[in-house]
Order: sequence, then C-alpha cells, then structure tokens
Amino acid sequence: MKTRVNSSKMTLNLAVGTVFVALVCIATLVLTVSVPATSGYFNVGETIIYVAALLFGPYVAAFAGGLGAAIADMLVAPIFAPATLVIKGCEGAIVGFLNKKMFKQASRSNWRIFTIVLGLIVGILLAITGSIYYSGNVTLYLGFPPPETPTLTGFVPTETWYFVGGIVALLIIYVGFKIEPDFGRGVFSMIVGGLEMVVGYFLYEQLILNKVAVVEIPINIGQMLIGLIVALPVTKIVLRSLPQLKS
Repeated sequence: MKTRVNSSKMTLNLAVGTVFVALVCIATLVLTVSVPATSGYFNVGETIIYVAALLFGPYVAAFAGGLGAAIADMLVAPIFAPATLVIKGCEGAIVGFLNKKMFKQASRSNWRIFTIVLGLIVGILLAITGSIYYSGNVTLYLGFPPPETPTLTGFVPTETWYFVGGIVALLIIYVGFKIEPDFGRGVFSMIVGGLEMVVGYFLYEQLILNKVAVVEIPINIGQMLIGLIVALPVTKIVLRSLPQLKS
C-alpha cells in the first residue's frame, strides 16, 4: 500500500514538474527587460521557479527550474545551458527545502521579528539595486523569439525604486505581523536560493567564460527580487483557491 502511494506521488510530481518545466521555459523567453546601464537583461523565470518551490517542494522545483531554464538557454544562449541546469536546479531545490523544513518549531513572536527584519532587508536591497541599476531608460522585449526592436521603451525615475522598496518592505512586515507570522520562511527561502543563483552565475562567468562577471550581479539580484515579490502573492492566491495543496 505504501509503495503504491509513493508511486502515485512520484507520478504526480513528475506530471506537475513537466508542466512547470514548460512554464519556466516560456517565462524565461517571452519577457525580457534590457538595462543599458549594465548591457544586460533580466527575465521573469525566477518567479515560476519560486512558485513551484513554495507550492510543490524541492523536487518539483529543482526539476522544473533546472530543465526549464536550461531549455530556454539552449534556444537563445547555449553557452549558459550546462551551468543553468545545475544552478537553477539547485536554486529550486534550496527554496523548496528551506520553505518546508526551516524553523518549524519557532514561536509566532520569533517569526514576527524575523519577518520584520527580512522585510527591511528586501525593501532596502530593492531600493538600492533598482535606483542604481534599473533607473533611466529601459527597453522591454515581449515575444518568442525576442523581437529585434523593443516592444516597449520607457524611463524609470530613481525615486520610483525608493517608493517601491518602501511599499514592499511595509507589505512583508504587515503580513508577517498581522496575518501570517511565519511568512518570513518563504521570503528567507527565496533569498537564500536567489543568492545561490547569483553566486553560481558569477563563478561560471568569471572562471569558465572569463567574463567580467561582476556587472551581471545586479541583473541577477533583480531577477531574485522580482521573482520573490511576484511569487509570494501568487502562491497565497493559489493556496487560498486550492487549500488541499497545503498537505
């Protein structure tokens, strides 16, 4: 009986993981934002990896993150595909594992304090990174394959990021203090997984590709923060609609 249950669970995880592979690949390819200040761009693939990790755990997220992002790289930047398979796979596994296992016995008051600190960290990091690296002229490319000319161009004032950072920090603190004390577990999980992604690409570009990898750090931090900010409400909406996923 136990073997049958485990087999059914494995089959379900494989099916869900396959769906998320496609979603990660699509999210990585169809929307990119070019940032002239760094000559780089970021995509929204992290959002799907984090949603998979928070909803379905480390195995689904590792499978979807590594394979989905690697397939996207094979289509547009093959030189990154081997590294992406490992880096994004580890990222999904870390987020999923920490969100399920971390500090399960911590008290509500400790979680509130922890979440407040994390909210301040995320808000400050978003304000600093955005104001320095994501202000000014930005161009958005929407579609696959990415169009040669921008789909949308715009100007982002520096002050925008101070405002956004403050709002994000207040929202995380409010939710953690008033609604869900252990909200910080998901935030912390995504920060740790995101930092693994940032460090992983830095080492790969610096040591293997012999690039000046430091210029890509803000791009990858941006992907982590955008992924975190979007994944949290999406996950809460899904869990509210499908509470059976909590089990």
